[in-house]
Amino acid sequence: MAHCVVPEAEAILDREFKVLDKGFVRLVDYLGGDDRIVQAARVSYGEGTKSYREDAGLIDYLLRHEHTSPFEQVILTFHVKLPIFVARQWIRHRTARVNEMSGRYSIMKDEFYVPDPADLAVQSEDNKQGRSDEALPPARAARILDALQGGQKRAYEEYSAYVEENIAREIARINLPLSLYTEWYWQIDLHNLFRFLMLRLDPHAQKEIRFYAEVLLDITRKVAPRAAESFERHVMGGVRFTRQEMNELKRRLASPEGASLLSGKALERFEEKLKTGRQL
Repeated sequence: MAHCVVPEAEAILDREFKVLDKGFVRLVDYLGGDDRIVQAARVSYGEGTKSYREDAGLIDYLLRHEHTSPFEQVILTFHVKLPIFVARQWIRHRTARVNEMSGRYSIMKDEFYVPDPADLAVQSEDNKQGRSDEALPPARAARILDALQGGQKRAYEEYSAYVEENIAREIARINLPLSLYTEWYWQIDLHNLFRFLMLRLDPHAQKEIRFYAEVLLDITRKVAPRAAESFERHVMGGVRFTRQEMNELKRRLASPEGASLLSGKALERFEEKLKTGRQL
């Protein structure tokens, strides 16, 4: 396969994209792009023998029918600065390679995540793991922020004192809170990055990690724009049906009223998807 260079990706290499109050995401390196997906799928050489439209159609077909291995040929490496509580959610995605800074070797920086007042809310009544959409009243939010920052300051002062006393760094760090920022290099292939984005862009994901996922998707659009477009259309914008739901949909479309909703090629394509059970 020929080496793939994506000018749009080259233009943003090593550029910091700000996330939260002190975090960022940087694209450190990438291997391949849309052309690599096409090359891998066709097992060909060079930049491909098909037109842009045909290449885009092939990528679309591969993604819709879950032919994942060509997407695994594209690899992205990110440098990410993020709060530890976000990192602990992120690391649940075990299909990447990670190298994180270590508090056993390094002195941790006095950098903690402080939420925006608009992001402070009570527990949601219908989401056991999330917050309400309604922000706290300003006075209450200010009180909570003061308490959070006060706790962070005290914890770091104690940590610094332990380090000054020559207490082992691996012990000195243990009372530092989850709001402390850490950094890592995170390398992942495009197929598994799409899986990460599918879950972490979902409205049920914690708001802070969604902010990171949005930046990752923006960067992915630079590296593999046709694949990212297909992902947004068929995964983020698509829907799946259970067997029972599919049977009900078929029943309704079989009625005169249902058949009148679609006609011509649109109806043929829809019926073909119903037969195969593929994502709509």
